[in-house]
Order: sequence, then structure tokens, then C-alpha cells
Amino acid sequence: MADIAMVFHWGPADMDPMPLEELADWRERARQRLEPQKQRSR
Repeated sequence: MADIAMVFHWGPADMDPMPLEELADWRERARQRLEPQKQRSR
């Protein structure tokens, strides 16, 4: 959930009503957005 909060600027109240499967989907989207930044810094 920290990845989602950092990337999309969502607080716990925004994520609390979401089912676990939806949170997992958003977490993957957050990972994909963060990944290019990691590769550029290498």
C-alpha cells in the first residue's frame, strides 16, 4: 500500500474500501511507474 500511496498520492481512506484484488492491481501499476525511474539511475 505504501507504493500506491507514494505513486498515486492516495491516503488510507482512499484505499480502505478497495478489495485486496483491486489493491494488488493498483500496486502493480505503481510498480510499473516506478520501474523506469530505477533503470535511469543505474
